[in-house]
Amino acid sequence: MEAIAAGRILPVVVLHDARAAAPLGAALIAGGARSVEVTFRTDAATDAIGALSGNPDLLVGAGTVLTTAQVDRAVEAGARFVVSPGFSPAVVHHCQALGIPIFPGVASATEIQMALDAGLDTVKFFPAEQLGGVAMIKALAAPFRSVRFIPTGGVNPANLRDYLTQPAVLAVGGTWMVAPDLITAGRWDEITDLTAAAVFAAREC
Repeated sequence: MEAIAAGRILPVVVLHDARAAAPLGAALIAGGARSVEVTFRTDAATDAIGALSGNPDLLVGAGTVLTTAQVDRAVEAGARFVVSPGFSPAVVHHCQALGIPIFPGVASATEIQMALDAGLDTVKFFPAEQLGGVAMIKALAAPFRSVRFIPTGGVNPANLRDYLTQPAVLAVGGTWMVAPDLITAGRWDEITDLTAAAVFAAREC
């Protein structure tokens, strides 16, 4: 939690080839990122988490986690935290039993209340822009003062500062600095530059 809060930028990665994990990790670190979320949207996710988690300078988490079986695979591969797109009591409770931080996705006040009932105070707000973006976070943060949000979905360089200047926002999740086409083409220098720009913007907020 402290590491993610300190960096405030959480790259969200979709990797189709685990062999790209090592150079991607190096590119992210060179850009100043210290945390990364690898989504369980591809068959390469488990191996990619394993490859990235071997880097001591990078905090690696698993994203798009839908089942307890995926939690187990992620943790065995070296994931240090779990992110889910929605609120699954089974996934939340399993992570808590394992002592793994879990950031469930929420889209409404009801789901935030469920997270609080489960003992959680940090949630993923997803999909952020489609749900109303900064205005919606402000509205939800008013009654839920103890909750911190990690908005993901539609966050980009144009609206990054708008999110990060909100007191209720712990960090933002984003894909623009690790877009699939950049990874596939091996454009590691560009990934580093985009990451560095995002990290710099976060520090200015």
